[in-house]
Amino acid sequence: MRVVPRQRLARSRTLLILGVAAVVVLGDLSSKAWARHALSAHARHVWGPWWWRLQYNRGVSFSLNPSGPRWTSLVTLVVLALLVPFARRAASTWSSVGFGLVFGGGVGNLIDRVTATPPRVTDFVAVGSFPVFNLADAAITVGVVSIIIAAWRAQSIVHP
Repeated sequence: MRVVPRQRLARSRTLLILGVAAVVVLGDLSSKAWARHALSAHARHVWGPWWWRLQYNRGVSFSLNPSGPRWTSLVTLVVLALLVPFARRAASTWSSVGFGLVFGGGVGNLIDRVTATPPRVTDFVAVGSFPVFNLADAAITVGVVSIIIAAWRAQSIVHP
């Protein structure tokens, strides 16, 4: 088994986090731009219970706190900042990918919220009676699940 110095491993995991986050942000912002253009007149049926349906959300997931988009933006920034020290010490590839997904999703929704007038997030994925969501929301959810799996498998998500 090859031994990799901890500093080099930390650097490669940081690059993985940043790379995953960048892909999520680019994918999220471009998919939202597509949705605002292609779905402005009507929804499109994809398959079974799956629809592309344009909707705007002034709050966070499940339309919580719809009256405070500026407050929501500030809380998002604080949460992302609080996660940085943990992400920098990611103990596995799973947790690194998870942190990258969470950061990418948070930044994607934050950019969408602060650049829109009025401040809101573009949602467009509708599946059955589940609330409409976007790629950033999905990335955050999958990221949190990845971090939980990493913690469950290794008993730790970060190096001490």
